[in-house]
Amino acid sequence: MDSSTKPVVVRQVWASNLESEFALLEQILPCYCHVAFDTEFPGFIHVSEKNCHYSKLPPSYTYKLVKANVDSLKLIQLGLALSNYAGHLPDLGTDSYYVWEFNFKGFDVDRDHHNPDAIQLLAEQGIDFAQIKEEGIPIGAFRRLFLRSRFMFSRLNLTWVTFHSTYDFGYMVKVLTGRKLPNDLDVFKVVVSELFGSSVYDMKHMIKFCRGINVGGLEKLAKSLKVDRVAGNSHQAGSDSLLTIQTFFKLRDLYFTADNCDEQDCLNINSFVNILFGL
Repeated sequence: MDSSTKPVVVRQVWASNLESEFALLEQILPCYCHVAFDTEFPGFIHVSEKNCHYSKLPPSYTYKLVKANVDSLKLIQLGLALSNYAGHLPDLGTDSYYVWEFNFKGFDVDRDHHNPDAIQLLAEQGIDFAQIKEEGIPIGAFRRLFLRSRFMFSRLNLTWVTFHSTYDFGYMVKVLTGRKLPNDLDVFKVVVSELFGSSVYDMKHMIKFCRGINVGGLEKLAKSLKVDRVAGNSHQAGSDSLLTIQTFFKLRDLYFTADNCDEQDCLNINSFVNILFGL
């Protein structure tokens, strides 16, 4: 994905411009059917009691932790980065490319559960909690628009691109259903499939099978693939969704495209669909 020819702008979405930005997204979505998303939330307040790395936890136990945290906490930001199959972002007929960052009302750092270290990190990265409290998007308003849109229910057969997305999908399911997460992991998977369709990729799972890649987080993966963060800061949802989509296309080209990788190393991308890391 080459974004060097134009700058990338993160479009900030608040209550005041939610409907106009959604109308714009609806207009361009048929031409940009790859969607990367990232969420920002108040950290974790429930942690594993098992003495092992999270990657070694059984899926049922991992989901138990996801549910406990998501049920207890509130979503702060959602980032959306759209691209076409070639990896090009929308430019809206201007001299810039664009991604979107939705800022949600409802989280109050003085009243709501949170991890103080996580909140400090988000504040240091530029998230203005006072502005979000005053100007943020009501969850109900976002839910109504999103569920009516062509993002949902396989209306456009979108491809959803994520990185370590258990919590991302957890918060989106909570927001879109308006209730706590299902008790059962298998039911959660069904709900994700019903809402987002049958073309979901989690790079954290995919890279386990890519020869020569042995990295942890999204930032390290991007650097190992020589993908630069070109807009915003880490731990801001719009910027992280942009880095996710850029990294996905670089990964796809290097490991999943026959023209660019050795035959013995080339992987079938369809083998990785609808598998969320850890679940």
